[in-house]
Amino acid sequence: MITRRASFAAMAGAAFAPRAAFSQSLHIVGGAPAGFPIRARAARGGTQPFDFIEHCHSLDLGVVETRLPAGVPDSIAAFRRRIEGYGMRLILDVGYPRDEAGVPAFEGNVKAAKECGAISLHAAMTGRRYEDMESLAAFRRDFDRCKKSIALAEPVLRRHRMRLGIENHKGWRSAEQAAWIRGVGSEWVGVHFDFGNNISLCEDPSETLKNLLPFAFACHIKDMAVAAYEDGFLLSEVPLGEGVLDLPAMISALRGRDREMPFNLEIITRDPLKIPVFTDKYWVTFEDPASPLPGRDLARTLDLVRKRGSKTPLPHTAGLSPAEQMRLEDENISKSIAWARQHLG
Repeated sequence: MITRRASFAAMAGAAFAPRAAFSQSLHIVGGAPAGFPIRARAARGGTQPFDFIEHCHSLDLGVVETRLPAGVPDSIAAFRRRIEGYGMRLILDVGYPRDEAGVPAFEGNVKAAKECGAISLHAAMTGRRYEDMESLAAFRRDFDRCKKSIALAEPVLRRHRMRLGIENHKGWRSAEQAAWIRGVGSEWVGVHFDFGNNISLCEDPSETLKNLLPFAFACHIKDMAVAAYEDGFLLSEVPLGEGVLDLPAMISALRGRDREMPFNLEIITRDPLKIPVFTDKYWVTFEDPASPLPGRDLARTLDLVRKRGSKTPLPHTAGLSPAEQMRLEDENISKSIAWARQHLG
């Protein structure tokens, strides 16, 4: 009999094999830093930093999302040579200007990103509105902050012809984000589309995609599982193909917009997120008559949880040793790469 340990070793061996072992790389599939938190956290306690580019290269991925190197010209040039030598495309997290005083630093980062050969930038501008915001007024202030930052950033992006994708990061429902981006009216400001985040806002993934597709530059691809709990529902990233998302349909629509669109893996190995839809606090930011959360969307989400909720415990890391957490993360990534190789290779 083949033990589970032996089976995983064989699967992991395939996923972590040198690039030469494959006929071609996963050209449009990449890695997002948030999808590898355990490996990155483990490296912080060691003598060697986690080399995320090298790790993505070892997984035979064709795209990497990361940060700028130290800003001296020699480092920038070496960084670009390394990315190009690996045959990878580059997406960079460079932040955004918080106010007028931050514009020069942002412009310096955009210029450096251009010199590195980045195809786009990524920005996650919000946290989880149902956790971070105590009132509708607080939500509006934060949304105004984001709008001001992008108004400051857009002329810089236009001047340097660099695209910035704003992630749908549990901060806005997709209609709110789409209306904002449409109002900006710039080919240089769009969306870094996340497949699963808006489920936390009681949104059907097909609706999220429909609203944000016209603005998408790149993606965080993931699959999601759900389960009930006393205050609402649990939401958890799971390996591609094991969750409730209609991945083939979503991928087809996105590739119809751009055949070369990057799909960066963000299978975050962690405890399930609690989405407390049965609490008063969850609803305080949805009390805007101009942009309510319809009851039918809540009903549809709860119906999804009832009918397609996970029959087995969702992935968790609490109580696992660091080594066990690492094995679980590697297994989730390995399974997702195997799925991507079959469907996106």
